[in-house]
Amino acid sequence: MRRAFLRLRFPKRIFRLLCVKTGGEGLVYYPVMSAVSTHFNLTARLGQIIAHLAEGLVEREDLARKIFLAALAGEHSLLIGPPGTAKSALARRLHLAFADGRYFERLLTRFSVPEELFGPLSISALEQDRYERHVAGFLPDARIAFIDEVFKANSAILNALLTLLNEREFDNGAGRMACPLVSVVGASNAVPDDDAAEAFFDRFLMRLVVTPVSADGFGALLAAQPEHHAGPFAEALSDDELQALAAQARAVHLPPAVLTSLAAVREALAAQSLPVSDRRWVKIVALLKTAAASEARSEVSIWDLALLPPCVAVDAPGQAAVADWLLAHLGVGQATSPPRLTRVVEAFEAQLAAELKANDLDYDADGRLRFSAGELAHEIGDAKGGAGALRMTYQRKRRYGACHIQARTHQADLLIERIAQYRSEIAGRIAALARYVEHSLWLGPGFADAATRRLGETLQAIDQLHERAVAARGGFAALPRLAQDAGTVPDPIVHEAWDG
Repeated sequence: MRRAFLRLRFPKRIFRLLCVKTGGEGLVYYPVMSAVSTHFNLTARLGQIIAHLAEGLVEREDLARKIFLAALAGEHSLLIGPPGTAKSALARRLHLAFADGRYFERLLTRFSVPEELFGPLSISALEQDRYERHVAGFLPDARIAFIDEVFKANSAILNALLTLLNEREFDNGAGRMACPLVSVVGASNAVPDDDAAEAFFDRFLMRLVVTPVSADGFGALLAAQPEHHAGPFAEALSDDELQALAAQARAVHLPPAVLTSLAAVREALAAQSLPVSDRRWVKIVALLKTAAASEARSEVSIWDLALLPPCVAVDAPGQAAVADWLLAHLGVGQATSPPRLTRVVEAFEAQLAAELKANDLDYDADGRLRFSAGELAHEIGDAKGGAGALRMTYQRKRRYGACHIQARTHQADLLIERIAQYRSEIAGRIAALARYVEHSLWLGPGFADAATRRLGETLQAIDQLHERAVAARGGFAALPRLAQDAGTVPDPIVHEAWDG
């Protein structure tokens, strides 16, 4: 009874029972507020952490949010760029976002030895014929790690890092120990081009290109003050909160529309001979679900796919190409995209032009072909007077019955209705994108602005197509009519399907 009463007063997600064994009462249950925050408070705190990560760093907020999201998803990030672009400064702050942010940092060279990362050999263990290391304070004991010049390590170090980064385990002597690692941030001046480092390179889900500050931000760079944090941020996340977020992410739904878009991206990359491993796609989906869960959403949004470029492409040109593909396709249905609708409208315009130019044999009231000399005289230069002879005019502008015109205008009405419906869909997607941007922690302003602009251009193209379809419908309605004959129903205008 007591336990039931407590559960009514405290929601399950923020309730924990503290059991205290007493002398005569057995177990007594006390309500304890757990460290797991509500979605609203957690999302707000995450936003504050992102601001802290980028504080004092010019044009680095987008990088900060991406390495932080990767850490929340239990993934690793790689910063690629020239020296002096704040790669180290950004990476060193990440551990301050976690309450238990045991931190390890190392600069690697080609002369680095495993002891620098994994700890020294245990002398006492060697005396007992065991090959073990003292890992306390080294990478196997860290929660957040920063490894600078990560690809300069030798193969022995890289092979050991493969298991640690992917499995969170470290082979220490004859046994394999679990590691508390949350995320590793690597830094390098260039992308590796040898096969030995390729497998290790693939362990970094986020490959982030870091460029020097732009001309617009140069003044802010010179005026920036260095920031110093003696300990974790006030909003730092606890282990319980990380575990709760991971559980919520696993429950996030992946809608069919998002799955279809992911398949389209995969196909487009394969067509460019840029395959992405199955393991990476699984990790990408987990990252997208984490982004949704962190914003208290129950399903992945189509706009979450803006996170894909650094996950699927390895360099700046490749990431820009993926971003351009996403801008051209996200929120725009392929079956009713402006290029396809343009071809449909052009088919109606071509049919109208053909019917306006069509001619028929010209018969008089007695059913005989008409003859005329005057109408053709100006076309014939004949010194012998042949221009005055009677000739068959035999052609006149084709006229159409009511059935024909009604069928054409009805088909045009269907097209106009579909264009209006698609315009409404695009307008709805623009509004949905605005709402998404307003509440999103992870969408960078550059992509958001470009996506809004692209959808606005699509809306303008749809309006122009609507005007052309209305004009074509008016042209069919004004076709020359037969005086009495109702005519026949024509075959429908052949065009590309707009719903398939």
